[in-house]
Amino acid sequence: MKFLTSTFAGFLLLASIVQATGIAPNQIKNFVTFGDSYTDIVNIGDGGTAWPVYASGYANVSLFPFAKSGATCSNNLTNRPFPSVFESQLPTYFEETSNRSLKLNPLETIYTLWIGTNDLGESALLTGDDAASLVEVTTCMINWVKVLYESGARNFIFQNMIPLQHTILYSSTGYYTKFWTFPRNSTSWSVSMTELTLSGNDLTQLKLQALLPQIPGAHVAHFDSHSLFQDMFDNPSQYLNGTAPLNVTGCINSCVFQVNEPDSGVCTLVNGTDRDSYLWYDELHPSEQADRIVAREMALVMEGKTSKWATWLS
Repeated sequence: MKFLTSTFAGFLLLASIVQATGIAPNQIKNFVTFGDSYTDIVNIGDGGTAWPVYASGYANVSLFPFAKSGATCSNNLTNRPFPSVFESQLPTYFEETSNRSLKLNPLETIYTLWIGTNDLGESALLTGDDAASLVEVTTCMINWVKVLYESGARNFIFQNMIPLQHTILYSSTGYYTKFWTFPRNSTSWSVSMTELTLSGNDLTQLKLQALLPQIPGAHVAHFDSHSLFQDMFDNPSQYLNGTAPLNVTGCINSCVFQVNEPDSGVCTLVNGTDRDSYLWYDELHPSEQADRIVAREMALVMEGKTSKWATWLS
């Protein structure tokens, strides 16, 4: 009986996802972004043009960026000296909407969050430098939807975390970088990061689905950044188009350090069209070409079209 009940519940959940229609074509006019350096359009992580700029152009929508480099979901969970989503980005957004300097029609506006890289990584969960748990961090991510919904927002894209173990910083064969020069076990880091991203992504998806009954009238899309980047890693010829040999294990802006020597970096930089042959810009951030792919798929979602990497949950 327990098996039958569980199976029936699973069928109901699947049916609800299948029936979800999301937004209508040409509905979205405004795009509001939250997150970290993967999304920041000022302190740009990919060394070129940030993906939200590309996406807003592809979808012909107005961009309102709040993401900030170095951010975590909450500094109360992951104590970093950067403008987090809950202590900085959301308050800035609410201040602008309150003083009417930002006026957005909620039916024509879609909100996105791409966060987690700094929450899970070095000087955070991976290295045990904060007291938070993965459960608390993922709950914070989902609360972003709830808080914005309560303020009147209705359309959301939730972007999950990429397979960070493929970045040089967290690879089993990674070298010492500007991001970390202390001794480490690279294999242990890679295994742990694999588990953290997979578990975190599963938790956020389950929490999103559990939240849906509490946010009637909302349209929530789950954007599977993890699977998209895994596919780019596995099949680079389908995504990368530069003039150098395709490369998913190196990076455009590489700086190799000696352990315990933070001033020892020896850097090399790839220039011109060769850059588009790389999946990674530096040891932690996607390349501009990879971000163009993210922008293309996100634009499809905003346009009410089908993306292989996005699923409307409501």
